[in-house]
Parts: sequence; C-alpha cells; structure tokens
Amino acid sequence: MARRRPDALALAGFRGRGADPGMLDSRWTFRELDEESNALARGLESAGIGRGVRTVLMLRPGPEFFALAFALFKAGAIPVLVDPGMGVRNLGSCLDEARPEAFIGSPKAHAARTLFRWAADTLRTRVTSGPRLFWGGLTLQEIRRRGKSRAACEMARTRADDTAAILFTSGSTGAPKGAVYTHGNFAAQVATLRGLYEIEPGEIDLPTFPLFGLFGPALGMSEILPRMDFTRPGHVDPRQIIEPIQRFEVTNLFGSPALLRRVGDYGSRHAVRLPSLKRVISAGAPVPAEVLERFAAMLQTGVQVFTAYGATEAMPVCSLGSEEILRDTRYRTVEGAGVCVGRPVTGVDVNLIPITEDPIEQWSGTLQLPEETIGEIVVQGDLVTREYIHRTECTRQAKIGDPRTGKFFHRLGDLGYRDGQGRLWFCGRKSHRVITLRGTLFTVSVEGVFNQHPRVLRTALVGVGGPGAKHPVLCVELRRGSGPVDRKKVKEELLALGESTPQTRAIRTILFHPSFPVDIRHNAKISREKLAVWAARKLASKPSLTSDTLGPP
Repeated sequence: MARRRPDALALAGFRGRGADPGMLDSRWTFRELDEESNALARGLESAGIGRGVRTVLMLRPGPEFFALAFALFKAGAIPVLVDPGMGVRNLGSCLDEARPEAFIGSPKAHAARTLFRWAADTLRTRVTSGPRLFWGGLTLQEIRRRGKSRAACEMARTRADDTAAILFTSGSTGAPKGAVYTHGNFAAQVATLRGLYEIEPGEIDLPTFPLFGLFGPALGMSEILPRMDFTRPGHVDPRQIIEPIQRFEVTNLFGSPALLRRVGDYGSRHAVRLPSLKRVISAGAPVPAEVLERFAAMLQTGVQVFTAYGATEAMPVCSLGSEEILRDTRYRTVEGAGVCVGRPVTGVDVNLIPITEDPIEQWSGTLQLPEETIGEIVVQGDLVTREYIHRTECTRQAKIGDPRTGKFFHRLGDLGYRDGQGRLWFCGRKSHRVITLRGTLFTVSVEGVFNQHPRVLRTALVGVGGPGAKHPVLCVELRRGSGPVDRKKVKEELLALGESTPQTRAIRTILFHPSFPVDIRHNAKISREKLAVWAARKLASKPSLTSDTLGPP
C-alpha cells in the first residue's frame, strides 16, 4: 500500500480523554507508517527482538501500537496479545504460559509486570514506550534511534505455517488460552474479509476493537482510531463514534453488540444519519434484532449490519446481513429456534457432531448430524488456528484430525444446527447447557423467547443444583430509564411467554438481576457462570423463592 498509495491517509488517532475532542494526536500516510514500522523493526532486531522471539505488546491502542505491531511482523517476531482488563491473576497466568522473551509496554504495564513478576523467568528484553523507571531496559525512543537508517528494511522470510502471533481468548467461558496464529491463518483471514464484505482500497475504517483494526491497512483502508476506552465498548460515548464517522466519511465500522446498542439508541433519539457507511460488522455475541433495526435506521437504503460468527481460534466462520435477520430469522428466534448466524464463508467447512465432553481423535463421516439436529459446531479451513500454546490437553480436546485432508476440525464449544437453507443456528455454549431430569435446555434458544418482553433488556438461563439434575433459573435484567416497573406483573408475563414453547414451559423460577456480568473484550457475552453462583446463593438465602416456582425437577 505504501508503494501504491504512498500519500494516502493510513492512520489517524484522536487525543486522549480531557483534550479537545476534535484534536488529532497524529496523522500518518501509508509511506510514513511503512517508514516508521521499518525503523522500529530495525531497532527491535538490534535489541534482540527478531525472528521467532515471543514479544508481549501491551500499549493503549493508538498509532504507536499499530506501528509496533507491523514492526514486529516485519522483524519476524511473534507478538503476544492479551486483554489488559482480564485481571492481574489471568494476565499473569497468560504471560507465564506464553513464556515471552521480550516485553514492550507503557510505564503502567511495566510497573505491573515488575510488581507481579509476570514472565519473570523468561524475559530478556524490556522496551518502554514513555518514561523508563526502575525496571531498566530500553526506551522506544532508543529503539527508534537505533533503527533510523537509509538502509532498506529486510523483512523476515516467513512461511505459511510459521507462527505469526499468540492471541489469547478473553476467558469469558473458562481460563484464557493462547491461540497460535500462523502467517497462513492471517493471510486467509485478510482474503476472506476482503471477499466476504467487498472491502476496497481507499475506504475509511473506524475500528472499535483494536485487533480488527490491524486488518485495515492490509486491506488498503485508512484507520481512524476513535477517542474511547477500548476495554469498555459498552460504555462508549456515542458522540465519539458518530462524530468521526461524519467528519471523515467513514465507510466501514466494526463494533461489538454492546457498542451498537449505545450508538443506535443515541442515534434514534437524535435522528442521526450516517450516509457514508457502506457496511457495519459486529461480532462477539448475538446481536438482538432490535439493536440491528435501530442501527440500520441510520444507514442508507441497502446498507446492512453484518453479524460475523466465529471465535478467537477461527474468525470469521459465518456471516449474515441485517436484511435477512429482520425480514426472516428474528421471528424464529422468539419462537425458541436460537439465533441464525448465517451461511459458512468461502473456504470454511462447517459440520455438526454429537454433544460430548470426550476428546475425538479422528474425524469420521459418521460423526455428522443431519439437518435440524442440535450438536457441537466444528470447523475446518485455512483461517482456523491449529493449537493452543503450551496447552497440549486443551489442543487435544479441541482438535479432531481429518485423515481425508490431512488437516483438522476445530471444536468451537458452541451448540447449534443447520437448517434446510444451509444456514447455521446458534443455540448456546456447550458448557452453559442446563441438563435437567426432564431434558436439556439450551441457553440462547430459551432466552430468545423471553427477550421479546418490552420491559426486558436481556435474560440468561442458568442451572442450580447437581450435575444432570439442575433446576432451570431465568435471570432477568430489566431496561433502565423507562419508569417504575411492577416486577410481579413482569414475572407473570414472562411465565406466560414461557408457556408458548415446550422447552420454556419448564422454567418457573425467575430472578431479577441489576446488571449482568459480561466479558471484558466485547462487553456483550453474558458471564452465566457468575450468574449461576449468584442465583444459587439467592435461592439458598430465600427458600420462599423456590417453594412455588422450582417444583419437582
């Protein structure tokens, strides 16, 4: 891109909180981004951060983060990326597991690393962006000075199966795991995104999830980094999204369902229009139909909000546009069919297998389930990662060798089925299903029935009791700002809704929760594990809540 469009805008970022919201912190062309990442790559190599060196990159999202990420790829180093918001204990476990040899971070990140002794046994090189204090090492300015040279940057020669990066899962449904990305995985992702969404060079992108933003320059898009806390997309100031879209005539927006809800609600109240957008992409959790409807109302006719389905280990797997959801699939969701996530993308093979906790060593055609039968979703393709770093047993549990192709299927841990039109429907996580003496309930399928209540923001099904004999409990988060709510009446109406389908008829216990715990990455996945503990405690402390509602198992 630096050769094709050297003077085109590659990257622009706004100043931090407290500054003039209209002030740009920096503005780089493709040539400048290329030259800066070249200088940093040479400097990093001179400091020992070269081919194959696992390197933690822990900086606030901004131009410096982008330049360093590309510099690490150019040097052949292996970036290790974790969510800082996952907590001190999880961060320490992830970094110890990755065994990094270098750490590039802000002074705050280095202070935490030193205090909690993250990866203390393996780190050899430390680089600080900003003031360096007692932890020693090099500053980013020193790295940049070392790399300033007229000599060409010799990019590391990598192969498709060479490790490119370690991306940790958010840990929303278990301990975070480091997915090993190869250069082939990234190349397949870039090609898939370009073809799937028809992204063209010259477009303007507003990434509200920084890792997705790294794809922008590779696709020829100009990145406008919004002024927001990227760890809290569900609390974003909608004006910080809407204003740069309008000012820069942004054509592509990626946002979590929680962010789309915030921006869409604001846009609806203030009659906002976003005519420059060609597409909106959302991922991380199912997007409620009402959120799609509200956001789509700000767009030009024919422009859609696409829901991309996948996981850290495989993204994207399926995609579906808002037109089909609002015209068709939303009506099956409220009947308990689950959430439609679309058709498999080109190059990804999607299958359904029987639900089991046991590892499966080898793929067989006999594992495939017929249409309309709920099973675990498994995927195969060049964009699917092959293993978890230093987690042999987790890799064994998640991968199924395929003797037909010499490749493997990855078990997503999600449950769903395929309909007669070749569309995949998501019914919930395998670990979240509620197994009762009367049968198994699937979270997303059940919740879709109750979420249609006008006073309800969202619901979450959890199980209380022993394995295989759990009592289903529906946790309910009500909408705010709509005046006083008669909870007894809402409860009666929810129970009446539950009578509409066989699977929801068994749910008689309803608990109101003030604000659901959610994942740190997208603020959209409900932490049902935490809600289950809360529900059990609540029911144990107030037996009257269960006397009429739990009934026989």
